[in-house]
This record gives sequence, structure tokens and C-alpha cells, in this order.
Amino acid sequence: MCPTVENCTRVTWFLLLGLTEQAELKGILFGFFLFIYSVTLTSNLAMITLIHADLQLHTPMYFFLSVLSFIDCSFSTVNTPRLLESFLTSSQSISFAGCVVQMALMTLHGTAECLLLAIMAYDRFAAICHPLLYHTIMSQRLCVQLVAATYMASVASSALLTGYIFKLPYCGPNIINHYFCDIFPVLQLACADTAEVEAMVFSSSSLIFLSTVTVILVSYAYVLVTVSRMRSPEAQSKALSTCASHLTAICLFYGTVTFTYAQPSMRGSTEENKVVSVFYTVVIPMLNPLIYSLRNKDVKAALKRRGFGMLPS
Repeated sequence: MCPTVENCTRVTWFLLLGLTEQAELKGILFGFFLFIYSVTLTSNLAMITLIHADLQLHTPMYFFLSVLSFIDCSFSTVNTPRLLESFLTSSQSISFAGCVVQMALMTLHGTAECLLLAIMAYDRFAAICHPLLYHTIMSQRLCVQLVAATYMASVASSALLTGYIFKLPYCGPNIINHYFCDIFPVLQLACADTAEVEAMVFSSSSLIFLSTVTVILVSYAYVLVTVSRMRSPEAQSKALSTCASHLTAICLFYGTVTFTYAQPSMRGSTEENKVVSVFYTVVIPMLNPLIYSLRNKDVKAALKRRGFGMLPS
């Protein structure tokens, strides 16, 4: 670190170390993550196409699901191609501006997914607790407005956090021990006190987490009360089955993101955080469409109408 910031040469590029430095693993990991990325793009784009092509899936629930698939495609595409490239080279450079853009997009899509999962929980509350008023409550206009608000809030949060992080001076080491420009590994390279920015990241992450989890918990509390009052076991089973996929997606995404970002300090195991990051940036975007298709009777019925009858009942 330089004695004074003014005497430092500003960093113009960073070096990403990647997921692993073990050469013997890189070939295997390249094939593994290439397969995951291919499945992610194929399954999510297929889900979007199916929802827009099948009239019986033109409901608020599947509209939000198509948006989730779009977010997953975008989320994975921001960093997975660079991850694949890192397996073919010993290290990978990224420009300062490129690092800013990558962090901004990762933060944007991560925030958008959190907010959308909360909106989908509210949608399930409206569908199960107020079935007769469902289409009035979740009108097409409201659905579009909710998605627009999700992106506006995500862009604002991303711009704020990224702006504060890259306002800090970077004039010393430029080696990022990660496979993408993640917040904490980049902050560790700043040649200034990062306590204020760390507190902002923690506060922002906690606010998003607490607000969305509150919506999810309250929505599903009402759902469980409503389901428990249903007299028909078949009605109960149908209501719960529409929530099962969504709850699975919530647990997977929130568990990994909370572990990474909702910590009051950035000082932790970098290697551990890299492994956890793989789940929410690479694996979960692949799993979401599979979860919703394998556990959803409407999607399976739509696939059969389109000539795909291979999914198990």
C-alpha cells in the first residue's frame, strides 16, 4: 500500500485468479461448468418460450416465472463465460471498467432475483387465500408494474453500491482472489479504510433480505392457515404443490446469498466464499427451471401438448 493515496498509481486492470489454481482439475471443471451453462441457457430459454407459446400458462404465476428464467439466464451469462475461460488460462485480466460493469450487473441481477421471489410469494398468497379475486388483485398491469419496480430498485441499489465501492482508491495490488469481480474480494484491494463501505454493503444486503423474507414469511403464513382450513385433502395437496417449487427455489437462493453477503465483516474464508458463490451464480440458475418443470403439473401438461412427454408424472 502506498504511503499516501496521492502518490499512488491508480489500478487500470485487475487479475482474476479463478476458481482453482490446480491445473489437473481445470480440464474436468471446464467440461462440468460448460455442461451446466449449456443446460442453464437451454432450460431457461425453453421455459420462457413455453410460457409465451402456451395460452394456458398466460397467468401471473407463469409470467413471473418467465421473468425469473430471464434473470437466471442473464445472471449466469455475466460471469460463467469468464469462469470457463479461466480454466483454459493460468489467470485472466479484466479492465477496471470491465470490473465495474461486471460487479454492477451481478449485483443488479442478484437483487432482482431476491425481489422477484418475494413477489412470487405474494402471488401465491393472492391465488390461494383470495382465489375469486386473484385475477383482479394480480392484474396484468400490476404484474408489469411489479417487474418494472423490481428492475428500478435493483438498478438503483446496484448503482449505489458499485459507485461507492469504486470511489475508493485502488492503487496497490490488483490480484482478485475470485473468478469474478465480487464485492468483498475487490474491497480487500482498496488502499483506504473500507469500514464505511462494508457497513453500507451489509446494511443494503440486510435491508433487501429482511424486507423480502418478511413478505415471503407473511405470505406463506397466510397460505398455511388457508390450506389448513380446506376440507378436501385434494385441494390441500394442489395448493401446497403450487408452492413447493417456489419454496425450494427460495431456500436454495437465499441460503447461499445470505451466507456470502449478509455478514457484518468481509473477513472470512475466500476459498469458502468462492465455492458458495458457484451455487448462486452458476448452479441455481440451472436448477430453477428444472425444479419448476419437474414439480409442476401445468408445465408438464404444457410440455406434453407441445409434444414433449418425457417428464415423469
